[in-house]
Amino acid sequence: MPLDDLVLRLQSVLDRLVRRVRLGRAPAAERRRLLVVQIDGLSRAVLEEAMASGRAPFLRRLLGQRGFRLVPLCVGLPSSTAAFQMAAMYGVRPDIPGFHYRDKRRAADVYFPRGGDAALVERSQADGRLGILEGGSAYGCVFTGGAANNLLTFAMMWRPSGAGLLRLLSKFIVVGWVVVKAGVLSALEVVRALLRLLADPVGESERGWRWLAIKIAISVWLRQLFTLAVSRDLYAGVPAIYVNYLDYDVFAHAYGPRHRRALRALRRVDASIRQLWNVLRRVPEHRYDLFVLSDHGQAACTPYRRLGRGRRLEDALFEEFFDAPAPAAGATQGTQGWATALRTVGTRRAPGMFQRFVNYLERDFPAVLGGMRGVREHDGIRVIAAGPNAFVYFVDAPAPVPFDAIAGRFPGLLEALSRSRGVGLVLVRSAAGPLCFWRGKPYRLDELGRGPFAARDDLPRVVEGVRDLMAMPSAGDLVIYGTDAPEGHVSYVDEVGAHAGPAVEELHAFLIGPPGAHMPSAITHPIELYPLFVRYQGGAPA
Repeated sequence: MPLDDLVLRLQSVLDRLVRRVRLGRAPAAERRRLLVVQIDGLSRAVLEEAMASGRAPFLRRLLGQRGFRLVPLCVGLPSSTAAFQMAAMYGVRPDIPGFHYRDKRRAADVYFPRGGDAALVERSQADGRLGILEGGSAYGCVFTGGAANNLLTFAMMWRPSGAGLLRLLSKFIVVGWVVVKAGVLSALEVVRALLRLLADPVGESERGWRWLAIKIAISVWLRQLFTLAVSRDLYAGVPAIYVNYLDYDVFAHAYGPRHRRALRALRRVDASIRQLWNVLRRVPEHRYDLFVLSDHGQAACTPYRRLGRGRRLEDALFEEFFDAPAPAAGATQGTQGWATALRTVGTRRAPGMFQRFVNYLERDFPAVLGGMRGVREHDGIRVIAAGPNAFVYFVDAPAPVPFDAIAGRFPGLLEALSRSRGVGLVLVRSAAGPLCFWRGKPYRLDELGRGPFAARDDLPRVVEGVRDLMAMPSAGDLVIYGTDAPEGHVSYVDEVGAHAGPAVEELHAFLIGPPGAHMPSAITHPIELYPLFVRYQGGAPA
Protein backbone atom coordinates (compact mmCIF):
# COMPACT_ATOMS: atom_id res chain seq x y z
CA MET A 1 0.00 0.00 0.00
CA PRO A 2 1.38 3.46 -0.87
CA LEU A 3 0.93 4.96 2.61
CA ASP A 4 2.56 1.93 4.22
CA ASP A 5 5.51 2.27 1.86
CA LEU A 6 5.88 5.98 2.63
CA VAL A 7 5.94 5.31 6.38
CA LEU A 8 8.45 2.48 5.97
CA ARG A 9 10.74 4.62 3.84
CA LEU A 10 10.70 7.39 6.45
CA GLN A 11 11.48 4.80 9.09
CA SER A 12 14.28 3.39 6.94
CA VAL A 13 15.99 6.79 6.81
CA LEU A 14 15.85 7.01 10.60
CA ASP A 15 17.03 3.42 10.94
CA ARG A 16 20.13 4.09 8.83
CA LEU A 17 20.93 7.09 11.00
CA VAL A 18 20.54 5.03 14.17
CA ARG A 19 22.70 2.26 12.75
CA ARG A 20 25.53 4.67 11.98
CA VAL A 21 25.37 6.09 15.49
CA ARG A 22 24.88 2.91 17.48
CA LEU A 23 24.27 -0.37 15.66
CA GLY A 24 27.15 -0.65 13.22
CA ARG A 25 27.09 -1.75 9.59
CA ALA A 26 24.11 -3.25 7.82
CA PRO A 27 24.15 -7.03 7.08
CA ALA A 28 26.25 -8.16 4.12
CA ALA A 29 24.30 -8.06 0.87
CA GLU A 30 25.62 -11.38 -0.49
CA ARG A 31 23.96 -13.51 2.17
CA ARG A 32 20.66 -15.19 1.37
CA ARG A 33 17.96 -14.35 3.87
CA LEU A 34 14.95 -16.22 5.22
CA LEU A 35 11.31 -15.20 5.64
CA VAL A 36 8.93 -17.81 7.06
CA VAL A 37 5.21 -16.98 7.21
CA GLN A 38 3.12 -19.35 9.32
CA ILE A 39 -0.65 -19.45 8.86
CA ASP A 40 -1.63 -20.91 12.21
CA GLY A 41 -4.09 -23.80 12.15
CA LEU A 42 -4.65 -24.12 8.37
CA SER A 43 -4.85 -27.65 7.01
CA ARG A 44 -3.73 -28.50 3.51
CA ALA A 45 -7.29 -29.52 2.57
CA VAL A 46 -8.78 -26.16 3.62
CA LEU A 47 -5.96 -24.28 1.88
CA GLU A 48 -6.63 -26.09 -1.39
CA GLU A 49 -10.36 -25.43 -1.08
CA ALA A 50 -9.69 -21.76 -0.29
CA MET A 51 -7.43 -21.33 -3.31
CA ALA A 52 -10.00 -22.99 -5.57
CA SER A 53 -12.82 -20.75 -4.26
CA GLY A 54 -10.86 -17.50 -4.40
CA ARG A 55 -10.33 -17.18 -0.62
CA ALA A 56 -6.53 -17.28 -0.99
CA PRO A 57 -5.90 -15.63 -4.36
CA PHE A 58 -2.31 -14.56 -3.71
CA LEU A 59 -1.15 -18.00 -2.56
CA ARG A 60 -2.79 -19.47 -5.66
CA ARG A 61 -0.87 -16.95 -7.77
CA LEU A 62 2.42 -17.87 -6.07
CA LEU A 63 1.88 -21.50 -7.00
CA GLY A 64 0.42 -20.91 -10.43
CA GLN A 65 2.47 -17.99 -11.76
CA ARG A 66 5.57 -17.51 -9.63
CA GLY A 67 7.00 -21.01 -9.70
CA PHE A 68 6.48 -21.76 -6.01
CA ARG A 69 5.89 -25.37 -5.02
CA LEU A 70 3.59 -26.91 -2.40
CA VAL A 71 4.98 -29.83 -0.38
CA PRO A 72 2.73 -31.99 1.84
CA LEU A 73 3.71 -31.70 5.50
CA CYS A 74 2.69 -34.13 8.25
CA VAL A 75 3.07 -32.41 11.62
CA GLY A 76 3.12 -35.46 13.93
CA LEU A 77 1.61 -35.75 17.39
CA PRO A 78 0.58 -33.64 19.08
CA SER A 79 -0.62 -31.52 16.19
CA SER A 80 0.00 -28.28 18.05
CA THR A 81 1.99 -25.08 17.59
CA ALA A 82 4.43 -25.54 20.47
CA ALA A 83 5.61 -29.01 19.44
CA PHE A 84 5.82 -27.96 15.79
CA GLN A 85 7.90 -24.85 16.41
CA MET A 86 10.30 -26.56 18.80
CA ALA A 87 11.04 -29.23 16.17
CA ALA A 88 11.28 -26.80 13.26
CA MET A 89 13.29 -24.11 15.05
CA TYR A 90 15.80 -26.34 16.86
CA GLY A 91 15.73 -29.72 15.13
CA VAL A 92 14.76 -31.73 18.21
CA ARG A 93 11.95 -34.16 18.88
CA PRO A 94 10.20 -32.29 21.67
CA ASP A 95 8.81 -33.42 24.99
CA ILE A 96 5.71 -31.25 24.52
CA PRO A 97 2.58 -33.45 24.56
CA GLY A 98 0.12 -30.55 24.48
CA PHE A 99 -0.49 -26.87 25.06
CA HIS A 100 -1.05 -27.63 28.75
CA TYR A 101 0.51 -30.62 30.47
CA ARG A 102 2.24 -31.81 33.65
CA ASP A 103 6.01 -32.06 34.02
CA LYS A 104 6.36 -34.76 36.68
CA ARG A 105 10.08 -34.15 37.04
CA ARG A 106 9.41 -30.58 38.17
CA ALA A 107 6.10 -31.44 39.85
CA ALA A 108 4.55 -28.50 37.99
CA ASP A 109 2.23 -27.81 35.09
CA VAL A 110 3.41 -26.24 31.83
CA TYR A 111 0.86 -23.85 30.34
CA PHE A 112 2.33 -21.87 27.46
CA PRO A 113 0.38 -18.61 27.74
CA ARG A 114 1.58 -18.31 31.34
CA GLY A 115 4.61 -16.09 31.75
CA GLY A 116 7.91 -17.99 31.96
CA ASP A 117 6.70 -21.45 30.94
CA ALA A 118 7.64 -21.21 27.26
CA ALA A 119 11.04 -19.71 28.10
CA LEU A 120 11.73 -22.56 30.52
CA VAL A 121 10.78 -25.20 27.95
CA GLU A 122 12.86 -23.50 25.26
CA ARG A 123 15.96 -23.34 27.45
CA SER A 124 15.71 -26.95 28.57
CA GLN A 125 14.74 -28.60 25.28
CA ALA A 126 16.72 -26.51 22.78
CA ASP A 127 19.77 -27.55 24.84
CA GLY A 128 22.12 -25.01 23.31
CA ARG A 129 21.37 -25.90 19.68
CA LEU A 130 21.53 -23.22 17.01
CA GLY A 131 18.10 -21.74 16.35
CA ILE A 132 16.98 -20.91 12.84
CA LEU A 133 16.35 -17.25 13.82
CA GLU A 134 19.69 -16.31 15.41
CA GLY A 135 20.13 -12.58 14.87
CA GLY A 136 16.65 -12.30 13.41
CA SER A 137 13.05 -11.61 14.41
CA ALA A 138 10.09 -13.67 15.64
CA TYR A 139 6.49 -12.44 15.72
CA GLY A 140 3.56 -14.21 17.39
CA CYS A 141 5.45 -17.46 18.04
CA VAL A 142 5.57 -19.77 21.05
CA PHE A 143 9.39 -19.85 21.00
CA THR A 144 12.04 -17.41 19.84
CA GLY A 145 14.19 -19.68 17.67
CA GLY A 146 17.14 -17.65 18.96
CA ALA A 147 15.75 -14.40 17.54
CA ALA A 148 17.19 -11.16 18.89
CA ASN A 149 13.93 -9.28 18.29
CA ASN A 150 10.71 -10.85 19.60
CA LEU A 151 7.21 -9.43 19.56
CA LEU A 152 4.41 -11.26 21.35
CA THR A 153 6.46 -14.45 21.50
CA PHE A 154 5.44 -16.55 24.52
CA ALA A 155 9.02 -17.28 25.51
CA MET A 156 9.79 -13.54 25.73
CA MET A 157 6.37 -12.19 26.73
CA TRP A 158 7.67 -10.82 30.01
CA ARG A 159 11.22 -10.05 28.82
CA PRO A 160 10.86 -7.93 25.66
CA SER A 161 14.04 -7.70 23.68
CA GLY A 162 15.68 -4.63 22.19
CA ALA A 163 18.85 -2.56 22.14
CA GLY A 164 17.84 0.49 24.11
CA LEU A 165 16.26 3.78 23.29
CA LEU A 166 17.87 4.21 19.89
CA ARG A 167 16.39 1.02 18.49
CA LEU A 168 13.07 1.85 20.12
CA LEU A 169 13.22 5.22 18.38
CA SER A 170 13.91 3.54 15.04
CA LYS A 171 10.63 1.60 15.39
CA PHE A 172 8.54 4.51 16.57
CA ILE A 173 7.37 5.58 13.12
CA VAL A 174 6.09 2.10 12.25
CA VAL A 175 4.33 1.69 15.59
CA GLY A 176 2.79 5.14 15.30
CA TRP A 177 1.48 4.39 11.82
CA VAL A 178 0.01 1.07 13.02
CA VAL A 179 -1.86 2.94 15.75
CA VAL A 180 -3.32 5.40 13.23
CA LYS A 181 -4.16 2.79 10.58
CA ALA A 182 -5.53 0.18 12.98
CA GLY A 183 -7.56 2.82 14.78
CA VAL A 184 -9.31 3.77 11.53
CA LEU A 185 -9.90 0.11 10.60
CA SER A 186 -11.24 -0.60 14.11
CA ALA A 187 -13.74 2.26 13.77
CA LEU A 188 -14.89 0.82 10.45
CA GLU A 189 -15.36 -2.62 12.03
CA VAL A 190 -17.51 -1.10 14.80
CA VAL A 191 -19.64 0.73 12.22
CA ARG A 192 -20.12 -2.51 10.25
CA ALA A 193 -21.09 -4.32 13.46
CA LEU A 194 -23.68 -1.66 14.26
CA LEU A 195 -25.14 -1.99 10.76
CA ARG A 196 -25.31 -5.77 11.17
CA LEU A 197 -27.04 -5.29 14.51
CA LEU A 198 -29.67 -3.10 12.91
CA ALA A 199 -30.19 -5.64 10.12
CA ASP A 200 -30.25 -8.71 12.39
CA PRO A 201 -30.71 -7.75 16.07
CA VAL A 202 -31.34 -11.30 17.31
CA GLY A 203 -28.54 -13.06 15.44
CA GLU A 204 -25.93 -10.41 16.15
CA SER A 205 -26.85 -10.27 19.84
CA GLU A 206 -26.52 -14.06 20.11
CA ARG A 207 -23.02 -13.91 18.64
CA GLY A 208 -22.16 -11.25 21.17
CA TRP A 209 -19.72 -8.35 21.10
CA ARG A 210 -16.84 -10.37 22.52
CA TRP A 211 -15.94 -11.68 19.08
CA LEU A 212 -15.99 -8.19 17.64
CA ALA A 213 -13.34 -7.26 20.20
CA ILE A 214 -11.31 -10.37 19.36
CA LYS A 215 -11.58 -9.65 15.64
CA ILE A 216 -10.37 -6.09 16.13
CA ALA A 217 -7.51 -7.18 18.39
CA ILE A 218 -6.28 -10.14 16.31
CA SER A 219 -7.32 -9.39 12.73
CA VAL A 220 -6.77 -5.63 12.76
CA TRP A 221 -4.21 -4.58 15.37
CA LEU A 222 -1.98 -7.66 15.57
CA ARG A 223 -2.04 -8.46 11.87
CA GLN A 224 -1.27 -4.86 10.91
CA LEU A 225 1.47 -4.63 13.53
CA PHE A 226 3.07 -7.90 12.42
CA THR A 227 2.88 -6.98 8.74
CA LEU A 228 4.38 -3.53 9.19
CA ALA A 229 7.06 -4.78 11.60
CA VAL A 230 8.09 -7.56 9.20
CA SER A 231 8.09 -5.07 6.30
CA ARG A 232 10.44 -2.87 8.30
CA ASP A 233 12.73 -5.86 8.91
CA LEU A 234 12.72 -6.71 5.19
CA TYR A 235 13.80 -3.21 4.24
CA ALA A 236 16.52 -3.38 6.91
CA GLY A 237 17.83 -6.75 5.70
CA VAL A 238 17.24 -8.72 8.92
CA PRO A 239 18.79 -12.16 8.20
CA ALA A 240 15.93 -14.41 9.35
CA ILE A 241 12.28 -13.62 10.12
CA TYR A 242 9.44 -15.86 11.31
CA VAL A 243 5.93 -14.41 11.57
CA ASN A 244 2.92 -16.39 12.78
CA TYR A 245 -0.46 -15.03 11.70
CA LEU A 246 -3.05 -16.11 14.29
CA ASP A 247 -6.26 -14.85 12.64
CA TYR A 248 -7.48 -18.02 10.97
CA ASP A 249 -6.70 -20.28 13.93
CA VAL A 250 -8.60 -18.08 16.39
CA PHE A 251 -11.74 -17.95 14.28
CA ALA A 252 -11.54 -21.63 13.33
CA HIS A 253 -11.50 -22.58 17.02
CA ALA A 254 -14.57 -20.45 17.65
CA TYR A 255 -16.64 -21.14 14.52
CA GLY A 256 -15.13 -24.16 12.78
CA PRO A 257 -12.33 -24.56 10.20
CA ARG A 258 -14.61 -24.01 7.18
CA HIS A 259 -16.89 -21.33 8.63
CA ARG A 260 -17.20 -18.16 6.56
CA ARG A 261 -15.68 -16.05 9.36
CA ALA A 262 -12.60 -18.28 9.51
CA LEU A 263 -12.26 -18.13 5.73
CA ARG A 264 -12.60 -14.34 5.77
CA ALA A 265 -9.75 -14.24 8.28
CA LEU A 266 -7.71 -16.41 5.90
CA ARG A 267 -8.43 -13.97 3.07
CA ARG A 268 -7.04 -11.12 5.21
CA VAL A 269 -3.89 -13.13 5.99
CA ASP A 270 -3.49 -13.84 2.26
CA ALA A 271 -3.61 -10.07 1.64
CA SER A 272 -0.91 -9.49 4.26
CA ILE A 273 1.34 -12.08 2.61
CA ARG A 274 0.84 -10.26 -0.69
CA GLN A 275 1.93 -7.03 1.02
CA LEU A 276 5.11 -8.72 2.29
CA TRP A 277 5.77 -10.08 -1.20
CA ASN A 278 5.55 -6.58 -2.63
CA VAL A 279 8.19 -5.44 -0.15
CA LEU A 280 10.43 -8.36 -1.14
CA ARG A 281 10.23 -7.28 -4.77
CA ARG A 282 11.46 -3.80 -3.79
CA VAL A 283 14.58 -5.13 -2.02
CA PRO A 284 15.93 -7.81 -4.39
CA GLU A 285 19.46 -7.02 -3.21
CA HIS A 286 18.65 -8.68 0.14
CA ARG A 287 17.91 -11.99 -1.64
CA TYR A 288 15.12 -13.21 0.60
CA ASP A 289 13.57 -16.66 0.20
CA LEU A 290 9.90 -16.74 1.19
CA PHE A 291 8.38 -19.88 2.72
CA VAL A 292 4.71 -20.16 3.71
CA LEU A 293 3.65 -23.02 5.97
CA SER A 294 1.15 -24.18 8.54
CA ASP A 295 1.86 -25.83 11.86
CA HIS A 296 -1.25 -28.06 11.89
CA GLY A 297 -4.84 -28.17 10.72
CA GLN A 298 -8.10 -28.17 12.63
CA ALA A 299 -10.95 -30.66 12.80
CA ALA A 300 -14.58 -29.66 13.28
CA CYS A 301 -15.68 -30.95 16.67
CA THR A 302 -18.35 -30.87 19.37
CA PRO A 303 -17.54 -29.49 22.83
CA TYR A 304 -17.72 -32.24 25.44
CA ARG A 305 -20.00 -30.16 27.66
CA ARG A 306 -22.73 -30.39 25.01
CA LEU A 307 -22.58 -34.16 25.30
CA GLY A 308 -22.15 -34.24 29.07
CA ARG A 309 -25.09 -31.98 29.95
CA GLY A 310 -22.82 -29.20 31.08
CA ARG A 311 -20.23 -31.37 32.82
CA ARG A 312 -16.56 -31.05 31.95
CA LEU A 313 -14.51 -34.14 31.18
CA GLU A 314 -12.36 -33.75 34.28
CA ASP A 315 -15.50 -33.84 36.46
CA ALA A 316 -16.94 -36.83 34.60
CA LEU A 317 -13.73 -38.84 35.01
CA PHE A 318 -13.72 -38.47 38.78
CA GLU A 319 -17.42 -39.05 39.18
CA GLU A 320 -17.53 -42.14 36.96
CA PHE A 321 -14.09 -43.76 37.10
CA PHE A 322 -11.83 -42.49 39.89
CA ASP A 323 -14.28 -42.61 42.80
CA ALA A 324 -12.57 -43.86 45.99
CA PRO A 325 -9.58 -45.61 44.33
CA ALA A 326 -7.09 -47.78 46.18
CA PRO A 327 -3.46 -46.52 46.39
CA ALA A 328 -1.34 -47.22 43.32
CA ALA A 329 1.46 -49.73 43.64
CA GLY A 330 4.65 -47.95 44.60
CA ALA A 331 2.88 -44.61 45.09
CA THR A 332 3.17 -42.65 48.31
CA GLN A 333 0.21 -41.32 50.20
CA GLY A 334 -0.55 -37.62 49.85
CA THR A 335 -0.26 -35.03 52.58
CA GLN A 336 -2.69 -35.57 55.44
CA GLY A 337 -4.97 -32.92 56.88
CA TRP A 338 -7.01 -30.26 55.12
CA ALA A 339 -5.71 -31.05 51.62
CA THR A 340 -6.53 -34.75 52.11
CA ALA A 341 -9.98 -33.79 53.30
CA LEU A 342 -10.57 -31.90 50.08
CA ARG A 343 -9.42 -34.91 48.05
CA THR A 344 -11.82 -37.06 50.08
CA VAL A 345 -14.59 -34.63 49.27
CA GLY A 346 -13.70 -34.93 45.59
CA THR A 347 -14.39 -38.67 45.73
CA ARG A 348 -17.86 -38.06 47.20
CA ARG A 349 -17.05 -39.56 50.60
CA ALA A 350 -18.29 -36.39 52.30
CA PRO A 351 -21.80 -35.03 52.95
CA GLY A 352 -23.68 -34.24 49.73
CA MET A 353 -24.29 -30.52 50.31
CA PHE A 354 -20.63 -29.81 51.14
CA GLN A 355 -19.55 -31.99 48.22
CA ARG A 356 -21.62 -29.97 45.78
CA PHE A 357 -20.28 -26.71 47.26
CA VAL A 358 -16.65 -27.75 46.76
CA ASN A 359 -17.39 -28.95 43.21
CA TYR A 360 -18.92 -25.53 42.56
CA LEU A 361 -15.78 -23.82 43.85
CA GLU A 362 -13.53 -25.98 41.69
CA ARG A 363 -15.63 -25.45 38.58
CA ASP A 364 -16.38 -21.73 38.74
CA PHE A 365 -13.65 -20.37 41.05
CA PRO A 366 -10.60 -22.55 40.42
CA ALA A 367 -8.21 -20.06 42.03
CA VAL A 368 -9.93 -20.62 45.40
CA LEU A 369 -8.47 -24.12 45.55
CA GLY A 370 -5.24 -23.25 43.80
CA GLY A 371 -6.25 -24.70 40.45
CA MET A 372 -7.18 -23.55 36.97
CA ARG A 373 -9.89 -24.28 34.44
CA GLY A 374 -9.57 -27.62 32.69
CA VAL A 375 -7.69 -29.11 35.64
CA ARG A 376 -8.81 -31.21 38.57
CA GLU A 377 -6.79 -33.20 41.08
CA HIS A 378 -7.86 -35.59 43.87
CA ASP A 379 -6.17 -38.47 45.70
CA GLY A 380 -2.96 -38.11 43.71
CA ILE A 381 -4.73 -38.15 40.32
CA ARG A 382 -4.50 -35.03 38.16
CA VAL A 383 -6.60 -34.53 35.02
CA ILE A 384 -5.73 -31.81 32.51
CA ALA A 385 -8.11 -31.10 29.61
CA ALA A 386 -6.11 -29.36 26.89
CA GLY A 387 -8.28 -29.50 23.75
CA PRO A 388 -9.36 -32.68 21.95
CA ASN A 389 -6.78 -34.29 24.25
CA ALA A 390 -6.78 -34.81 28.00
CA PHE A 391 -4.04 -36.16 30.25
CA VAL A 392 -4.42 -38.26 33.40
CA TYR A 393 -1.39 -38.20 35.70
CA PHE A 394 -0.77 -40.25 38.82
CA VAL A 395 1.20 -37.48 40.43
CA ASP A 396 2.57 -39.49 43.36
CA ALA A 397 4.55 -41.63 40.91
CA PRO A 398 7.62 -39.72 39.65
CA ALA A 399 7.89 -41.75 36.43
CA PRO A 400 5.27 -42.68 33.82
CA VAL A 401 2.93 -45.38 35.14
CA PRO A 402 2.51 -48.40 32.81
CA PHE A 403 -0.65 -50.25 31.93
CA ASP A 404 -0.13 -53.16 34.35
CA ALA A 405 0.11 -50.85 37.37
CA ILE A 406 -2.96 -48.87 36.30
CA ALA A 407 -4.96 -52.03 35.63
CA GLY A 408 -4.00 -53.36 39.06
CA ARG A 409 -5.37 -50.23 40.72
CA PHE A 410 -8.37 -49.76 38.44
CA PRO A 411 -9.40 -53.08 36.90
CA GLY A 412 -11.24 -52.62 33.61
CA LEU A 413 -10.65 -48.85 33.59
CA LEU A 414 -9.16 -48.59 30.09
CA GLU A 415 -11.86 -50.74 28.52
CA ALA A 416 -14.67 -48.80 30.17
CA LEU A 417 -13.13 -45.40 29.56
CA SER A 418 -12.63 -46.06 25.85
CA ARG A 419 -16.33 -46.97 25.58
CA SER A 420 -17.58 -43.89 27.42
CA ARG A 421 -19.41 -40.96 25.91
CA GLY A 422 -17.26 -38.45 24.07
CA VAL A 423 -14.09 -40.58 24.15
CA GLY A 424 -12.42 -41.82 21.00
CA LEU A 425 -8.99 -43.17 21.93
CA VAL A 426 -7.15 -43.90 25.18
CA LEU A 427 -3.37 -44.34 24.95
CA VAL A 428 -1.23 -45.97 27.63
CA ARG A 429 2.33 -47.24 27.92
CA SER A 430 3.15 -50.91 28.37
CA ALA A 431 6.29 -53.04 28.54
CA ALA A 432 5.71 -54.07 24.92
CA GLY A 433 5.11 -50.51 23.70
CA PRO A 434 2.14 -48.15 23.51
CA LEU A 435 -1.37 -49.54 23.62
CA CYS A 436 -4.39 -47.84 22.09
CA PHE A 437 -7.78 -48.66 23.62
CA TRP A 438 -10.66 -48.07 21.20
CA ARG A 439 -14.28 -49.08 21.71
CA GLY A 440 -13.28 -51.22 24.67
CA LYS A 441 -10.47 -53.17 22.97
CA PRO A 442 -6.68 -52.78 23.12
CA TYR A 443 -4.57 -52.44 19.97
CA ARG A 444 -0.80 -52.54 19.62
CA LEU A 445 0.89 -50.16 17.20
CA ASP A 446 1.07 -52.84 14.51
CA GLU A 447 -2.68 -53.45 14.91
CA LEU A 448 -3.92 -49.86 14.54
CA GLY A 449 -4.79 -50.46 10.89
CA ARG A 450 -7.30 -53.09 11.98
CA GLY A 451 -8.79 -50.87 14.65
CA PRO A 452 -9.26 -47.13 15.06
CA PHE A 453 -7.29 -46.13 11.94
CA ALA A 454 -8.58 -48.69 9.47
CA ALA A 455 -8.38 -47.58 5.83
CA ARG A 456 -6.20 -44.54 6.69
CA ASP A 457 -3.77 -43.87 3.85
CA ASP A 458 -1.45 -42.13 6.32
CA LEU A 459 -1.31 -45.07 8.75
CA PRO A 460 2.54 -45.05 8.98
CA ARG A 461 2.44 -41.39 10.03
CA VAL A 462 -0.23 -42.09 12.66
CA VAL A 463 1.78 -44.99 14.08
CA GLU A 464 4.91 -42.83 14.19
CA GLY A 465 2.98 -40.03 15.88
CA VAL A 466 1.55 -42.30 18.58
CA ARG A 467 4.99 -43.80 19.22
CA ASP A 468 6.58 -40.35 19.51
CA LEU A 469 3.85 -39.02 21.78
CA MET A 470 3.98 -41.90 24.24
CA ALA A 471 7.78 -41.71 24.30
CA MET A 472 7.51 -38.21 25.76
CA PRO A 473 8.12 -38.37 29.52
CA SER A 474 5.60 -35.55 30.05
CA ALA A 475 2.72 -37.23 28.24
CA GLY A 476 -0.01 -38.33 30.60
CA ASP A 477 -0.05 -41.78 32.15
CA LEU A 478 -3.30 -41.94 30.22
CA VAL A 479 -3.76 -39.86 27.08
CA ILE A 480 -7.39 -39.43 26.09
CA TYR A 481 -8.47 -38.19 22.67
CA GLY A 482 -11.93 -37.17 21.52
CA THR A 483 -10.89 -37.97 17.95
CA ASP A 484 -13.33 -40.33 16.22
CA ALA A 485 -15.57 -40.72 19.26
CA PRO A 486 -18.94 -42.36 18.48
CA GLU A 487 -20.45 -38.86 18.53
CA GLY A 488 -17.81 -37.53 16.07
CA HIS A 489 -14.72 -35.52 16.94
CA VAL A 490 -14.99 -34.10 20.48
CA SER A 491 -13.01 -31.40 22.26
CA TYR A 492 -12.68 -31.26 26.04
CA VAL A 493 -12.59 -27.46 26.05
CA ASP A 494 -15.25 -25.14 24.68
CA GLU A 495 -14.38 -24.97 20.98
CA VAL A 496 -15.86 -26.21 17.69
CA GLY A 497 -12.54 -26.39 15.88
CA ALA A 498 -9.75 -28.37 17.51
CA HIS A 499 -6.20 -29.62 17.04
CA ALA A 500 -3.62 -31.73 18.88
CA GLY A 501 -5.00 -35.09 17.76
CA PRO A 502 -4.48 -37.60 14.93
CA ALA A 503 -7.46 -36.68 12.71
CA VAL A 504 -6.57 -36.31 9.03
CA GLU A 505 -7.43 -32.60 9.07
CA GLU A 506 -5.18 -31.99 12.08
CA LEU A 507 -2.11 -33.92 10.92
CA HIS A 508 -1.75 -32.72 7.35
CA ALA A 509 -0.48 -29.22 6.65
CA PHE A 510 1.78 -27.80 3.93
CA LEU A 511 4.99 -26.01 3.04
CA ILE A 512 5.09 -23.58 0.11
CA GLY A 513 8.63 -22.82 -1.04
CA PRO A 514 10.29 -20.68 -3.72
CA PRO A 515 11.78 -21.83 -7.03
CA GLY A 516 15.18 -23.40 -6.50
CA ALA A 517 14.64 -24.33 -2.85
CA HIS A 518 15.83 -27.88 -2.30
CA MET A 519 12.69 -29.15 -0.60
CA PRO A 520 11.84 -32.84 -0.32
CA SER A 521 8.79 -34.16 -2.15
CA ALA A 522 7.04 -34.66 1.20
CA ILE A 523 7.82 -33.86 4.83
CA THR A 524 6.88 -36.50 7.40
CA HIS A 525 7.75 -34.56 10.56
CA PRO A 526 8.47 -30.86 11.30
CA ILE A 527 11.99 -31.80 12.44
CA GLU A 528 12.80 -32.11 8.72
CA LEU A 529 12.26 -28.36 8.34
CA TYR A 530 15.24 -27.58 10.55
CA PRO A 531 18.04 -28.45 8.07
CA LEU A 532 16.17 -26.51 5.36
CA PHE A 533 15.96 -23.33 7.47
CA VAL A 534 19.17 -23.49 9.50
CA ARG A 535 21.24 -23.35 6.29
CA TYR A 536 20.45 -19.66 6.14
CA GLN A 537 22.42 -19.18 9.36
CA GLY A 538 25.58 -20.28 7.58
CA GLY A 539 25.01 -18.27 4.45
CA ALA A 540 24.80 -21.36 2.22
CA PRO A 541 22.07 -21.34 -0.41
CA ALA A 542 19.03 -23.41 0.56
